[in-house]
Amino acid sequence: MTAAMSDALPSLKVERRTTTLRELALEKMRTAILDAHFLPGERLVERALCEELGVSRTVVREVLRQLQAEGLVASIPNQGPIVAVLDSETAAQIYDIRALLEGDAAMACAQRAAESVAPGLADCIASIERAFEAREHARVREWTTAFYEQMFRGGGKDVAWEIVQTLNARIDRLRAMTIASDDRGRQAVEEMNRILDAIRCRDPQRARDAATAHVARVSAIAAQLLQQGQGQEAPRVSGRLSA
Repeated sequence: MTAAMSDALPSLKVERRTTTLRELALEKMRTAILDAHFLPGERLVERALCEELGVSRTVVREVLRQLQAEGLVASIPNQGPIVAVLDSETAAQIYDIRALLEGDAAMACAQRAAESVAPGLADCIASIERAFEAREHARVREWTTAFYEQMFRGGGKDVAWEIVQTLNARIDRLRAMTIASDDRGRQAVEEMNRILDAIRCRDPQRARDAATAHVARVSAIAAQLLQQGQGQEAPRVSGRLSA
């Protein structure tokens, strides 16, 4: 192909688009659920959400469908959409999956990660610690996700990370509950540093054990909180989301 012919062809470059109204509304609603502005079991009334978000009913319905696919919203016959109620059995299954995938990813990371991965993981842990100290729980969730993404990708576990991402909304829902528990910040940082230390030492078995122990600890905290009734509040009607 000549240069002239190449110049005559239309560009295949994808133009970077701005965030859509639907995406903005989706992020607003997802954050509101994770931060307990909407409580488990609370009814999500379309008309009220349209007014609170300042968007059309079509956008609200699309957002609710997406949140239902993510496991954050449930549809109840003769009642409509509500914030999904957390239950112990579902939480236990999610933690079982996390233990398998994260343990395997930590082991792989210790075996094959590039030298640049450990400093990146250390930066994530430092950011998590600062966010805990500032009680910025949304930032804790963001940096924790970043830590695991680097660990999975550092170990060459890209497909496994894609699987984790399909559960990410539910994982963040549980994480939002557990990170607010007493002294969780110090515990979480210590546990993640054990994972990092094993990766730095190129000790696959210790990395796997540290990762699964971390999941086991947070699973126990979640089970206790759910037994106490957190995540299972009585139904309420939405109406507190600020635009």
